Amino acid sequence: MRDRPGILAEGEGQMGGAGRIGGKRVVVAGGGPAGMMAGALFARAGVDTLVLEKHEDFLRDFRGDTVHPSTLSLMREMGWIDEFLTRPHQKVRELSVNLAGREWRVADMSRLPVQDNFVAMMPQWDFLDFIADKAQAFPHFRLRMNAEVVDTILSPDGRVVGVRLHDGEEVPADLVIVADGRRSILREKAGLPLRELGAPIDVAWFRLSKRNDGENRTGGVFAPGRLLVRIDRGDYWQAAFVLPKGTFEQVRSRGIDAFRTDIVRLSPDLSAVAQELQDWEQVKLLSVALDRLTRWHRPGLLAIGDAAHAMSPVGGVGINLAVQDAVAAANILAAAMARGDDVDRHLARVQARRLLPTRIIQRLQKVAHDRIIGAVLRAEDAFETAPMPLRLLDRYGMLRLLPAWLIGLGVRREHIRSPAAE
Repeated sequence: MRDRPGILAEGEGQMGGAGRIGGKRVVVAGGGPAGMMAGALFARAGVDTLVLEKHEDFLRDFRGDTVHPSTLSLMREMGWIDEFLTRPHQKVRELSVNLAGREWRVADMSRLPVQDNFVAMMPQWDFLDFIADKAQAFPHFRLRMNAEVVDTILSPDGRVVGVRLHDGEEVPADLVIVADGRRSILREKAGLPLRELGAPIDVAWFRLSKRNDGENRTGGVFAPGRLLVRIDRGDYWQAAFVLPKGTFEQVRSRGIDAFRTDIVRLSPDLSAVAQELQDWEQVKLLSVALDRLTRWHRPGLLAIGDAAHAMSPVGGVGINLAVQDAVAAANILAAAMARGDDVDRHLARVQARRLLPTRIIQRLQKVAHDRIIGAVLRAEDAFETAPMPLRLLDRYGMLRLLPAWLIGLGVRREHIRSPAAE
């Protein structure tokens, strides 16, 4: 990765003087989906852009990897879609759940009125690597790895004018975009107020081999007190065992054998591969959070993506909302920055644009937590049949368009409006 043009190793290319390309500069803290997409779009508009990523690469497992039609449409608008889809992925057009001994169809992406009417199940490192590859073609783009941002730099009047790295290095900026994830350090340092919405679940992630190339069975399996979601990753299953919040240590105390037994009870077809789980090092805990900032900005700084609103894994919408935030930020701010304008007065417009879809999706996730997933985890008796809404979705294909739209396209979908520098 470090040998690519435009990608800097730790300590290379500090942008405080001779490395400066010119004009206003945006520094993006965090090289996840929001940060990388924002970096690419601001650089494309001619804004001197530096993305700072704390890790040395993008190879981290059990990250969100559902690339929805809303994001695929953006890849098409950028002229990148054909090359993007050469990266490893699986296409999922229908989502279903297994309950009361049968499959119930929930969402049908093939009914969406877009050309790319499917979910691309792509490892997040492939997604981020692709954006990095495309962004480095823009002369105003730089990506620096092993660069952990730990604090903001303030002017005497309290405006954010840069960031401080873990080694004490200071990087100046005309605008700092905070995209350092759900455990954001910078949003706390910037004093942005956070509202906790509460999430009653945690997720234990693991992977198991896939022994055949049969029907794609990405979906969930519901049983009293247990819930398993499995994602078809081609030659293996990426699986999520959903737990009541704070109970993972109790599950661990029962031992890995008991955990494997629970998995097989939910999905008997996994019995041949469940033995691959030999110890707890193979199981990664995601402590689910559902929260959002009540103010996403202050002079010189804007938070987007998970740093502005942590999403539940329900629906796999996190990547796609983060990318939508990045597009909205570039649409509203990039042209002004490229002209050298002061953008502080426009920061509130980004929050105003993205707050409604964030609220709606988080509200739906909260309902799913409390009324569906929570009910399953609290249940003691076997389900005789599915709830009426699930039966209606399965029976009437047109009804499956609504969840497909909410999951696949979302609310207030963004399009590329930011300019491309000549």
